[in-house]
Amino acid sequence: MTFQAINPATGEALDGAFSESTSQEVDQACQLAAAAFPVYRKLSGEAKAQFLERIADEIMALGPELLERANLETALPLPRLTGERGRTTGQLRLFAQYLREGSWVDARIDTALPDRQPLPRPDLRQMLIPLGPVGIFGASNFPLAFSVAGGDTTSALASGCPVVVKAHPAHPGTSELVGQAIRKAVEASGLPEGVFQMVQGTGIDVGMAIVLHPQIKAIGFTGSFRGGKAIYDAAVRRPEPIPVYSEMGSTNPVFFLPAILKQKGLDLAKAYVDSVTLGVGQFCTNPGLAIVKQSDGGDAFVSQARLAMSQTQPTPMLTKGIYQAYTAGIEKLNSFSRVLIASKSETVVDGFAAAQPTLLSTTADVLLENPELTEEVFGPSSLLVTADTKEEMLAVAQGLEGHLTATVYGTPEELLEYADLLEILEQKVGRLLINGFPTGVEVSHAMNHGGPYPATTDVRSTSVGTNAIRRFARPVCYQNFPDALLPDALKADNPLAIFRLVDGEWKK
Repeated sequence: MTFQAINPATGEALDGAFSESTSQEVDQACQLAAAAFPVYRKLSGEAKAQFLERIADEIMALGPELLERANLETALPLPRLTGERGRTTGQLRLFAQYLREGSWVDARIDTALPDRQPLPRPDLRQMLIPLGPVGIFGASNFPLAFSVAGGDTTSALASGCPVVVKAHPAHPGTSELVGQAIRKAVEASGLPEGVFQMVQGTGIDVGMAIVLHPQIKAIGFTGSFRGGKAIYDAAVRRPEPIPVYSEMGSTNPVFFLPAILKQKGLDLAKAYVDSVTLGVGQFCTNPGLAIVKQSDGGDAFVSQARLAMSQTQPTPMLTKGIYQAYTAGIEKLNSFSRVLIASKSETVVDGFAAAQPTLLSTTADVLLENPELTEEVFGPSSLLVTADTKEEMLAVAQGLEGHLTATVYGTPEELLEYADLLEILEQKVGRLLINGFPTGVEVSHAMNHGGPYPATTDVRSTSVGTNAIRRFARPVCYQNFPDALLPDALKADNPLAIFRLVDGEWKK
């Protein structure tokens, strides 16, 4: 069977037929990854770094063809895609630098104490090693940076794990181009072909075949709650349960305090709507929930936000299915008593999947009675909640489930006054912001892109930044090993010159 990509701006089928991978092809991909693992896991940090840099070079060598195909398959504008390509290659190069430094293996050494009483201590040395072949699911909303060569693939390859990627069916041509670039890098680096494998498919069977394959040792996923939870449930019920790192979306609440709204509420209202509608609202950090304390500044903020939303242009979403889910989500919110559509774009577009930017409104007491109102509606909308008192704002925060981010806007003085709000939110999210909207996730060493369930299936991990490498590694302790048999990271003379915890002290 074959399928074609659909242009979301027109509904037209694009050139190129892509084959649905069979169960035999998925099995072959996983077996090849397993065969490559004993070789790839032993590569030095320098060799893996050069491989990642080669992937980045091959992606750039695709030139305009990659961006043009992605534009046709996603309706995302070329400037956005150009920036996303830079993020994709940039994170490959960042992980290369991280591998060269090498301390990520978290080497720990407790030297032997043969004369210790009442019992001697053996020589103990621990470090992280790769898990094994990893299954990666490409995301719909980032056809490059969270897809075939995205952060999950990059961090898995950096850890020493071969990957089997399930390309997203919304952009199969883009995925195939990037897959070809990675395969060229594999060949040029002299690596086994199983280091990178990619399969395609429109249904759930192909993805589940990866999840359930006995050679796969972990899963990385970015997408809907329904999809991520189904993958997690299947993985933990395997004969050998495996970790699943599902990033499943978030409403990312923003709390606006009264004093800052009195000072700059009109500007913040426009910035808030811009953040809500950025990329047609198709970011997992889209601020889908805002809480405003009742005040003169708050009233002006709400009025300006309504005006700004009415002036926002409808734009095609990534797929017809995402568009339909968005419109259904708006209708569901609006069906609740005292949840109103406060404003929506005044422009009507007859496009194939053009979303109407929408601002809904309600009050804190309604939200507290109906916690399902905090569930994500993926797209250019947000629910604006007014609270009468500080206590109501705190109650809203306390009632939240897990989210990727939360933001508090306030003056220096009122931020101190609302320190208890920050303490509550710290327990609810993976990234807490002061006076800045959450859209835009820096790829860096300190970034955390994760959060408590249901934002993710593992609150301890991040899918963005170099710490993501730890998802695909596990600790091993070597007891009383001769120095010649130890990995270089644990040898007595520290040939890699990395930081190590030696008898409780970090040193090189």
